[in-house]
Amino acid sequence: MSAPPRIRVLDLPVDVVTRQGLLDRVAELVDAGGRATVAYLNVHVANVAFRDADLAGFLEGVDLCYCDGSGVRLGARLLGERLPERMTGADWIWDFAARAEGCWRVAWVGGEPGVARTAAAELEARCPALEIRAWHGFHSPAETPAVLAEINAWAPQVVLVGMGTPVQERWVARWRPDLDAPVVWCLGATADFVSGKTSRGPQVLYDNHMEWLARLLTEPRRLWRRYLVGNPWFFARVLARVPAQQRRRHR
Repeated sequence: MSAPPRIRVLDLPVDVVTRQGLLDRVAELVDAGGRATVAYLNVHVANVAFRDADLAGFLEGVDLCYCDGSGVRLGARLLGERLPERMTGADWIWDFAARAEGCWRVAWVGGEPGVARTAAAELEARCPALEIRAWHGFHSPAETPAVLAEINAWAPQVVLVGMGTPVQERWVARWRPDLDAPVVWCLGATADFVSGKTSRGPQVLYDNHMEWLARLLTEPRRLWRRYLVGNPWFFARVLARVPAQQRRRHR
């Protein structure tokens, strides 16, 4: 499998890939043995990147950037592009664990102390042969080199980094050269969901492509601005691009 085709949504890259294709591409990057980086694009990431040139530049340089939300998928459709599906970490993490079991060592960095460890234990409970270790995400810059040394001594093929945007992307941009793993993968708050620290909300909303509402219902005080202000702003910017996009297609 070669690198998937890449489209752009609001000048940001996103790869046209299914969930199975995502895992297949990660497997290829592991086998290649280089230093690849995987990230995702959702409405929140796109909104932050609009004002954060470093985040936009980071996304531009990653080896794989997949669609993490229905908002980006709809935005792509309005712009005349097609993304086959959206893949949040809480959805693909179980498939990933099954793929890694007996095959890859995994390191998970992020979350409050104990959260990533609990999430890793949940994956091990379902995939007993999975080799995974976890570190929390609240180390100071002075402490981080020692953490990286521990991770490198574990010699994982994949390092999962979940600290929220833009913290995790800045962390990976700063420390990726010091991580020996073939793949470093930003995955947001997945550990919070897998560990049970945070509820995902009603499954019916996810089934109907309304994960933003599910998240809002579970954490309204923290997330109201992200969704009630951020979502309309994202789509306003998308709709402003539609006429120019249509003219380009007609030419």
